Amino acid sequence: MADSQTQDAPAGSGVPEAVHRRRWAILVVLMLSVLVVVLDNSILNVAMKTIASPKPTGLGAGQSELEWAINSYTLVFAGLLFTAGLLGDRLGRKKVLLSGMAVFGIGSVLAAFSGSPGELIGFRALMGLGAALVMPATLAILVNVFERDEQPKAIGIWTAAVGLGIAIGPITGGVLLEHFWWGSVFFVNVPVVAVALVAMALLVPDSKDPAPGRLDPGGVVLSVVGLVLLVYGIIKGGQIADFTDPKVLGTIGGGLIVLALFVVYEKRSEHPAIDISYFRKPAFSAAIAAIALVFFALMGVTFFMVFYTQSVRGYSALESGLLILPLAVAQLIFAPRTRLVVERFGARAVCAAGMLMVAVTMAGFLLLEADTPLVVMEVLFFVQGAGMAHIMPPVTLTVMQSLPRQKAGSGSALNNTFRQVGGALGVAVLGSVLSTVYRDGIKDTLAGVDGLPDSVRHTAGESVEATLGLAERLGPKGQVLIGPAHDAFIHAMHVAALGSAAVALFGALVVVAFLPGKDAAEGEPGAGRPREKAGAGAPR
Repeated sequence: MADSQTQDAPAGSGVPEAVHRRRWAILVVLMLSVLVVVLDNSILNVAMKTIASPKPTGLGAGQSELEWAINSYTLVFAGLLFTAGLLGDRLGRKKVLLSGMAVFGIGSVLAAFSGSPGELIGFRALMGLGAALVMPATLAILVNVFERDEQPKAIGIWTAAVGLGIAIGPITGGVLLEHFWWGSVFFVNVPVVAVALVAMALLVPDSKDPAPGRLDPGGVVLSVVGLVLLVYGIIKGGQIADFTDPKVLGTIGGGLIVLALFVVYEKRSEHPAIDISYFRKPAFSAAIAAIALVFFALMGVTFFMVFYTQSVRGYSALESGLLILPLAVAQLIFAPRTRLVVERFGARAVCAAGMLMVAVTMAGFLLLEADTPLVVMEVLFFVQGAGMAHIMPPVTLTVMQSLPRQKAGSGSALNNTFRQVGGALGVAVLGSVLSTVYRDGIKDTLAGVDGLPDSVRHTAGESVEATLGLAERLGPKGQVLIGPAHDAFIHAMHVAALGSAAVALFGALVVVAFLPGKDAAEGEPGAGRPREKAGAGAPR
């Protein structure tokens, strides 16, 4: 590492020598910004139970309010990612990154001291705005700082940071909730943001598209409206567990129509926000699809595993977070080394194998019962993390190397947009499946409890947490609900896990059909194209 730190930039690389010398320090700073953004999303999962508690312990948030505390962040994040990437290409990625981190930090402080569920939802949306500005800029800066031959290694490390954030979020949240108030899960972001802002100002170079062309306000408006409608419809469908509801179908359909208009508009525009022709490249489209599909499967499972470990198995928030640690460990081990496997076997074989590993582990959750030895779950998480580590770096590299360096912000935005939409769809669809199957499994038991109003039965049937809450309020009379609630949830979890496995398996088929193999022709994305000429999109 020391040798590479002082090594001169290759001749004609387009990367200034001063930037090249500090590229690994810049990567650490970028990882810090990614870590805090991703960690915040996973840290909230373990805090949901506490936030649902009455004041002063929590905010007394209901099930719907808890979902929107998560989804307001996702909605704004996903809806503005593409626009944020365009802003970085036009105004300068460092400026957008610093602005995003500042907004994220301010939102974190406000969220920590929220006085009601409504305030928390609003401040989480503000944090989503900051995160949307941060994520595309980090990956865009990365590909402008590292040479093409080092990008696979750098992107592997960047991907490992994403996996680490997903896994250590619950652990950090568990530690904080055991010693501090619920708002500490947001306030912990503040010192990290402060350190990151100083380091970014000192180390990170600015870069942008040297010839961005005219503004495309029509394309920007269509992309924001289309993405917001689509994600909102997906979230709402999952929330009410009914994707056939006219309002849900209307919102999702409206979003798809607006996005179709966006594509038509961009194809006809003389100055498009994104060149739609990139999607004609099978490898590019397959990589984008793989990102969406794997996060669909992963985020849906991550969402309900928290309830399995805490509500069914009875572990604390901290213990629940520690149980997910093998997922991060596997990604930290394998993601930075994936490039070596890709060099030997090709992106198609490696990504397909990774998808199959994810599918197998999703199906493996069928082994989990109320008393299954923990080692089974830990092995499943480790293998799942290893599978993820062999998917995300190659497909991310394919996306980023399909676009010129000067369009890196747009490429990063597309990568993150499909990841967020896929994740939101996974939580909504699989959450809807989980809710529907659970309600069917517990309704007869609830019907057998005398003296319960219909409204109470309906609310108690929404989730295992709601049923167990009713059992606690009923005292000895409610003990009859605990066993059936656990059984109904485990059955629902198994059904949702099978859905995740099917999605991951479909992702493997997409990868096999369209990603380039080991013998890809020279010039294919990620297949060793020559470096750009000096000055092409170099940091400046």
